[in-house]
Amino acid sequence: MLYRFLFPRKANATATSLLLVVARLAFGILFMMHGIQKWSNFDILSADFFDPLGVGSKVSLMLAIFGELGCSLAFIFGFLYRLSMIPMMFTMCIAFFVVHAGDGMQTKELALVYLIVFALMYLAGPGKFSLDHWIDGWFSAKKRK
Repeated sequence: MLYRFLFPRKANATATSLLLVVARLAFGILFMMHGIQKWSNFDILSADFFDPLGVGSKVSLMLAIFGELGCSLAFIFGFLYRLSMIPMMFTMCIAFFVVHAGDGMQTKELALVYLIVFALMYLAGPGKFSLDHWIDGWFSAKKRK
């Protein structure tokens, strides 16, 4: 069951897969820029970074960096695609519903846009131009032998 979740079998039309890889690259790189900004300013941000989970500012910042930088890399390459998107979507839920809850829509709309795009891409899957597709093909070939 976990295997089918990570490597779902779907029709992978080339045009759809090209669209998905372009979207992965565009949104993955844009999202990764947020993580790079946080990582490069870690010392400054860690002192008073928002702590919605009660684990401390430093740990909350590290979790945000993991979601925005580390998971973006996996998302871009389509590696453990759906698993890597969970922290990305969780980070955007926290940003939209908790960190910017009292702010106007203009302030929090970017978090909502990322959340919607990531949710739709989660449902669509990585497409055939992804490491997950290659891994699935490799495992399927091994099973046939």
